[in-house]
Amino acid sequence: MKLAFIIDPIHQLDPGHDTSVALMEAAQILGHEVWLTQANLLSVVEAKAWAVLERVQLKPVQLVEGRWVAHSPWYQLQERTFSCLEAMDAVFMRTDPPVTTPYLYATYILDYIDSSKTLVVNNPQALRAANEKMYALQFTKVVPETIVTADKQVIRQFVESKQAAILKPLGNKAGEGILYLEPSDRNFNSIVELSTFQGQLQVMVQTYLPQAKEGDKRIILLNGKPIGALNRLSSGSEFRNNMAAGGTVAKTEITPQEQIICAEIAEKLRQDGLFFVGIDVIGGYLTEINVTSPTGIREIDRLEGTRLGEQVIEWVASRE
Repeated sequence: MKLAFIIDPIHQLDPGHDTSVALMEAAQILGHEVWLTQANLLSVVEAKAWAVLERVQLKPVQLVEGRWVAHSPWYQLQERTFSCLEAMDAVFMRTDPPVTTPYLYATYILDYIDSSKTLVVNNPQALRAANEKMYALQFTKVVPETIVTADKQVIRQFVESKQAAILKPLGNKAGEGILYLEPSDRNFNSIVELSTFQGQLQVMVQTYLPQAKEGDKRIILLNGKPIGALNRLSSGSEFRNNMAAGGTVAKTEITPQEQIICAEIAEKLRQDGLFFVGIDVIGGYLTEINVTSPTGIREIDRLEGTRLGEQVIEWVASRE
């Protein structure tokens, strides 16, 4: 197969952490061609999606004393071409969030790929529709109590009724801008005003789950089925468990309640073409569904001895 990966500049990636690199390595190990491009290198020509593509050769990381070690250099770029993306067997949209205007424009271009010829992971229409905070709210049986509003008084009433809550900007990533709210906080009004841009921008406010102290679980789903998980734990006085916020990771298992959550959302994910996602679970509740560039494969493989990237690529190959 020929596989294209739309990524951030490759020199910015961390081969020991980034799931995109794990997927590219897996494709190469399984004998497939790996091509790279970036969102700003996409075009539409004669109603077809095209891209400036570079073939890449990777030197896979090695697990040494419990950590991934990369060669230097760990990649080599080869030939460069301007090609129709339908010449690829699959295209992975792996540009990191947030979903900015350039990101949205890239998804519009990906709409011009004939899905009967080339699989796009994830479906570009679904990437536009599935805000990673908002998308989870449709699964009312498995999400914690949540409101979305820009109204300060509505937020105060909700927080007072729960005594503690988490405020999340709808468009951020990696825990950026997430705040812990208590009704007695003397800065409460200022926090809400700043977060909502003086009532002009909605935010998500979710009841605080004390189980967050025990970790925030990331579960990777492939075509609606869970294939691996890790637990993220906050460090020091930080309440956020995100790896980007300094959190550590630990081995874990998928509980029966988490299997129920996965089953609850599986059919909708498949219908929407969200084939590769990462869900966040705290205390048996679904808190987010990450669809743009879900990560965690490297950490799960390191902890569990799995090769999740190869599972993903083998699934893509089985769809041909």
